[in-house]
Amino acid sequence: MGTSSRAFLVSLFLVLLLSPMVFSASNDKLIRVGLKKRKLEMINRDDLRLGFKEGEGVSNSIMKQYLARNIGSSGDAEIVGLKNYLDVQYYGEIGIGTPTQNFTVIFDTGSSNLWVPSAKCYFSVACYFHSKYKSSKSSTYRANGEYAEIPYGTGAIAGFFSQDDVKIADLVVKSQEIIEATREPGITLLVAKFDGILGLGFQEISVGNAVPVWYNMIEQGLIKEPVFSFWLNRDADDKEGGEIVFGGVDTDHFNGEHTYVPVTQKGYWQFDMGDVLIDGDSTGFCTAGCSAIAASGTSLLAGPTTIITQINHAIGASGVVGQECKAVVGQYGKAILDMLIAKERPQQICFLVGLCTCDRNRNVSMGIESVVDRNNGKSSDAFHNAMCTACEMAVVWMQNQLRKNETQQRILDYANQLCERLPSPMGLSAVECSSMSSMPSVSFTIGGKVFDLSPEQYVLKVGDGVAAQCISGFIALDVPPPRGPLWYACPTSKY
Repeated sequence: MGTSSRAFLVSLFLVLLLSPMVFSASNDKLIRVGLKKRKLEMINRDDLRLGFKEGEGVSNSIMKQYLARNIGSSGDAEIVGLKNYLDVQYYGEIGIGTPTQNFTVIFDTGSSNLWVPSAKCYFSVACYFHSKYKSSKSSTYRANGEYAEIPYGTGAIAGFFSQDDVKIADLVVKSQEIIEATREPGITLLVAKFDGILGLGFQEISVGNAVPVWYNMIEQGLIKEPVFSFWLNRDADDKEGGEIVFGGVDTDHFNGEHTYVPVTQKGYWQFDMGDVLIDGDSTGFCTAGCSAIAASGTSLLAGPTTIITQINHAIGASGVVGQECKAVVGQYGKAILDMLIAKERPQQICFLVGLCTCDRNRNVSMGIESVVDRNNGKSSDAFHNAMCTACEMAVVWMQNQLRKNETQQRILDYANQLCERLPSPMGLSAVECSSMSSMPSVSFTIGGKVFDLSPEQYVLKVGDGVAAQCISGFIALDVPPPRGPLWYACPTSKY
């Protein structure tokens, strides 16, 4: 596969979950929710450009494509992934109301509200292709009506709060606040197989300060322990997709001992993380520590651009060429090296060479976006932001190479190579499927323990044979201090 002809410009987030689900309970008192999976169907790149505005009709072509993929075969639903290149995706089923109305949902630790489409959703096409909650059919429904709006990485919903009973496996959570979505704009939610999202984050990030389902499970004494756990099956040939366990951990799905780390900031499931290694060598950015979020609604490993670029270079991934980055290395690289050798404070170097202002405190993604703005004819400030961003990344890369006693020319060549590996600001980077056997391991330090990822674990392979496409599982996402640098990771466990 030629990477130059396989440019993938996609966005991250919202796992698209894939087929009916099985509930089970056992005599160990754990409440299991089975997860099913299907292989992802690659969406045509032309489809990505077929967005539509609220209130406008959907073109006949996209409607025909959707119907053919999702309704054409009797009962065997196809899965169309939009802005996610995954070989498997997961979802589960819940019930709302009395009698129960069933919905498929993402169990998402990166959000805290429960929402499903409302029967009062009239003007969003996505609602017509998913199950809709009919409050008038439920004897346990209680009105609320307060407005709610939730933005996500690949879409947004708006609607109003209601209250009803929610059934998860054999548990019935009484008087749960839910959001009835009356607006689901854009194509992402149109082609998604999930109906809604069940948030498992903390109440601190809950829209409207609604009490999350998970809190009510504990408050109402429905579970054995205040614990939930995921098992996501990575065996593509196994019909069982995985499970989420409420009230404990299923010992059938892990070997060895768990490593526990404390939650450092309530809201997301955030914890401290140490150094990131490539084939055992430090990347030099998180040596003083970074933070990470375990997000079950996140399909990829998202981290600071500075490290993602180094990883993509090491594994041979190709993204967007950073012209500003190469210009900085070419014009200022020698001066940056001289200052590092002279023990100048790294944080001050880009200011001293005139590329950053003294009050510089913006994140890398802003700089990358500003390059696009400049190309679109926007203010010249964008150019300076991009140059400052490139300088700051070059300082980290060069400083790390100096620690290895590399020659100045080798350091400058290395920085130029990293500039060419800068990931696309809107998506992912492609790798050669045939090169996986020679790719390095990528390791994360958590709780003082080093966790190694092999190429088979961090490369997403979609399709088979000559049609296979391989994507780097790493994507750039920059969060500025004090919250960042921050990593987002899907908390999977392998049997």
